[in-house]
Amino acid sequence: MSSGRLIAAGLATISIAGAGVGIGMIFSGFLTALSKNPNIENKLFTYALLGFALTEAIALFGLMIVFLILFAL
Repeated sequence: MSSGRLIAAGLATISIAGAGVGIGMIFSGFLTALSKNPNIENKLFTYALLGFALTEAIALFGLMIVFLILFAL
């Protein structure tokens, strides 16, 4: 394997760290909103799960790119 591919795969894993930060921000916002307005807990939880799923999908796309860089061609 060439060193360029390994460096590119390492740089592509940065997206996974960004997704982790995004998930943390989603749930911190959820807890803040829940503490301010507990009456709409179900609606807030639905939005938090949707945000979590979309952010996690970005992390999986990043992981897919890493595998494509390492094992394709």
